[in-house]
Amino acid sequence: MKKSVIPYNRVVFFVIAVLSVMVYAGASSAADKPFAVTYVKSPLNIPSIIEKRLGLLEAEFGPLGYTVSHPEITSGAQQTQAMAAGSVQVANCVGGTSLLIAASQGLDIKIAGIYSRAPKTYVLLVKDPSIQSIVDLKGRKVAGPKGTVLHQLLLAGLDKAGVSPLDVGHIEMGIPEATAALMSGSIDGALAAGPAALKAMENGARTLFDGEGLVEATILIGVSSSALKEIPDLPARMLKVHREALAYAEANPGETTKVVSEETGISPEQVTEMAKLYDFDPEIREQDIKELESTMRFLIDADLAVNYVDPASLIVK
Repeated sequence: MKKSVIPYNRVVFFVIAVLSVMVYAGASSAADKPFAVTYVKSPLNIPSIIEKRLGLLEAEFGPLGYTVSHPEITSGAQQTQAMAAGSVQVANCVGGTSLLIAASQGLDIKIAGIYSRAPKTYVLLVKDPSIQSIVDLKGRKVAGPKGTVLHQLLLAGLDKAGVSPLDVGHIEMGIPEATAALMSGSIDGALAAGPAALKAMENGARTLFDGEGLVEATILIGVSSSALKEIPDLPARMLKVHREALAYAEANPGETTKVVSEETGISPEQVTEMAKLYDFDPEIREQDIKELESTMRFLIDADLAVNYVDPASLIVK
């Protein structure tokens, strides 16, 4: 019986093909390691918008074998929950209040740096002409998200004016819903920021007070401890990308304004004016730590956190 003979060149081709598939599969699996960085574009988060538009995170983490995604999770509480579940590695714009609440609950989350400081962009809006001061909020209804910088703003404003929080009804509500309720007349004050606040003011609402002198509105770059173990220099890489975005924005103001306007729905003129209110320097200052300590005390006093966590202990050195 005649034996079939496979030509040598076909054998070589077959071996090369198999090896190529193996190499490709290995590279593919390495490149498929998920790396999720939350994308929060409002109120006016210029670094995040530029990072996504230019693919800066992909350029930084792609060579390490990661596929970067940008889940739009705007709620700080939902960001920290996603980190706890392992579906998010970096909360790239999370309120200090949300991060500290999560840490007090036992979530192993660290602070890589500061995302922004913008106290004047957080406001309490009113429409009724009879409300001229914080004292006039007595017996009134104010709506806005609880356990947030805006909640802290309300309590700090009331405290400064000597008004008890018990004298003001605080209704849990998202920012767009709160401003809509204010404009319809169903509430007396709305805690707001960003496009929703601008739209309300264009339609007759006004600012009773903002965060200046009350809260620094410190927003953080949070990283999960598991991601930190996998990428020890993760904080340095995140700050590098953050600074690259800022450098691009400074070098290309016209294009940056255009892109940010498109992403947020804010007019180019409003983008230019609002940008003046932001400090995006990611370096952690002594004042930032003091502000976070103040926020932690606020959370304890407001029964939003049970266990005190030293903010300084969460900072990655």
